[in-house]
Amino acid sequence: MTNIPEVEERIHENELADGPSNPVAQHVYDGFPKRQSTSGPSLVLGAAAIGLVLVLASIFGLWLVRSVRRLNREVAHLNRQTEQLNQRVQGAEQHVKSLDQKASQAAAAQAATIRPEQVPGQAKQPEATSAAQAQSPLEPEAAAQPPTQAAHKTEENRTQHADELQKLKQSLGQIAETRRTPDGVVMTLGEKSLRFDSGKSTIAPQYRAILNRVAGVLTPLKGYSIYVYGYSDDSGTKEHNLELSASRARAVRAALVKAGVDQSLISTKGFGKSKLLVRDSNAKARAANRRVEIGIVSATQVSIKQATSNVATKR
Repeated sequence: MTNIPEVEERIHENELADGPSNPVAQHVYDGFPKRQSTSGPSLVLGAAAIGLVLVLASIFGLWLVRSVRRLNREVAHLNRQTEQLNQRVQGAEQHVKSLDQKASQAAAAQAATIRPEQVPGQAKQPEATSAAQAQSPLEPEAAAQPPTQAAHKTEENRTQHADELQKLKQSLGQIAETRRTPDGVVMTLGEKSLRFDSGKSTIAPQYRAILNRVAGVLTPLKGYSIYVYGYSDDSGTKEHNLELSASRARAVRAALVKAGVDQSLISTKGFGKSKLLVRDSNAKARAANRRVEIGIVSATQVSIKQATSNVATKR
């Protein structure tokens, strides 16, 4: 059972919590501050904080997505550039391989010599040669020479000839543009080394030093023939340009002979406008086409070609 003191204590607590029941006590109770609930503002602040966090998370998420997309685009662009670079490198490697093959083929063609049995008209000479040998006996050493020694000698001559042409190309290349050909080398005296005025074949004094240098390289040569070819631009008639180009070739020949080159080794010819380097009618193109080319060919090659040409003509 609940005792009286406990009941009174509970009544007192209720009165303190809810206020006194009589008017006088209520008036006194109203003078004290009442306890206020704090659950409402806390919920509002919590909701606001959560909303702010969500907004910041959304902003960060959008920024992150855009950054990832931009990074993907940059990576894709770099991949395309890498593929293009790889394609260029592969193309360059293929071009280098092609140049190496062409250089090897050109070197083989330049080093090759024409054997006697390859010249038309000489394949039918063994019988006549045998008869001549029967009438005039040969020395024992020459008759007993092994074929391997003759082949070795031919290979030595071929190698020596190729070395001479390479050295000649290097020497002339220091003066003007020079290139190798199957038969020898060709030097181009163009607008950078020997400039002719339009319609003129006179060599200006400032170009005499270049021709003297060319003569210094050509004078010591033995067993070679020299060809000087003249060219013109596309202005003027065909007949006029042929004569003008031939006159330019003769002028260069005269300068080389004056500098010490044997005149019996030099031949000239004019080609007019038949072999233009630059097909255009502006001043720069025409200046490039007004040129002289000097070809140096082994006299052995020239003799073989002449013999081949004579036999072919007789047929």
